[in-house]
Amino acid sequence: MTSHDSTSTPTADHADFSPAAAQLRIATFRLARRLRTQRAVDSMSDGQFAVLAALFVHGPHTLGELADRERVSAPSMNRTVNCLQESGYITRTADESDGRKVVISLTESGRGVVDETARRRDAWVEAALAELSIDERAVLARAAEIMERMAAR
Repeated sequence: MTSHDSTSTPTADHADFSPAAAQLRIATFRLARRLRTQRAVDSMSDGQFAVLAALFVHGPHTLGELADRERVSAPSMNRTVNCLQESGYITRTADESDGRKVVISLTESGRGVVDETARRRDAWVEAALAELSIDERAVLARAAEIMERMAAR
């Protein structure tokens, strides 16, 4: 029978990580919320911008593909796409291989919104980083790598 003393490493059960998990979750959401305020079009919803960003990064999609990517229903995505189309940020065209499908693509105006929003968000982060010490920036660089790994799970 082995004894367990206070210097041993705790087991990796969920209870051991609860406070750290909560702190990371809250900090991540607060930072994300702050970044979302940096946008090119103040009246655009987060969901609408997410669609523009998905089209920017991944190229044209059908409505169903966009709904799946953003994890929303097709009717909900249709409302978002209609609004974006009315604002001139996207276009709908018939799929060349299947005329029953419609392909949704970014317009130059939509691409401009994504570019300007990314520029504003990067500028905000750069200004925030400039206020930190070299050591703090190094810690955040390492944390960003770790967060990327976590997000890829």
